[in-house]
Amino acid sequence: MNYQVLVVDDEKEIRTAIEIYLKNEGITVIQAKDGIEALEKLQEQTIHLILLDVMMPRLDGISTTFKIREEKNIPIIILSAKSEDTDKILGLQVGADDYVTKPFNPLELIARVKSQLRRYVSLGTYEGIHKLIDLNGLTLEREAKEVKAHGEVVKLTPIEYKIVELLIMNAGRVFSINEIYERVWKEPCYNAENTVAVHIRKIREKIEIDPKNPRYLKVVWGVGYKMEK
Repeated sequence: MNYQVLVVDDEKEIRTAIEIYLKNEGITVIQAKDGIEALEKLQEQTIHLILLDVMMPRLDGISTTFKIREEKNIPIIILSAKSEDTDKILGLQVGADDYVTKPFNPLELIARVKSQLRRYVSLGTYEGIHKLIDLNGLTLEREAKEVKAHGEVVKLTPIEYKIVELLIMNAGRVFSINEIYERVWKEPCYNAENTVAVHIRKIREKIEIDPKNPRYLKVVWGVGYKMEK
């Protein structure tokens, strides 16, 4: 499959460098210099993943992510020159799937891109015989890659879907943060607490009637998370 990745950064040198890295992996790159142009490219092209800088003129990366998530579940990897956790968490809160801090290691960037592309193209690859699971109003339809809460389809990002699928397929079992990260992101866990916690919070906002008193997605203090049977 010929993947197309949209690289959005106001620095041409960075866009060009990323294009060289990804082209060597057989990935087609489409460039945009800011969020406005990125949204235009999304309407014109079939995009499988977006690499998105945070600090850009006209429309920044956070605002662009928010607008994209209103309609699309394409994987988004935030590129940030800032290493503070607040910037990373903000990007994840508005719907990004991952982040890479500048200056980045090309091999790490390629690995994260490939990992996100694999999940986006082949969702629902966890082993299991059940294609439809119902947890008292929260349902997972694995063939349709669809989650419903109280009869309504829940719009989940690819990462959010994988977390929900993992927990529903193993309802009642407690997964540590490290386990969730390694099973969903498929890479070794390193300082993943904030990343996982932000995704859990976003999932609760989407599937729970009262996110502060969750019925389905429960925390087991000091251990991890589980989906209540």
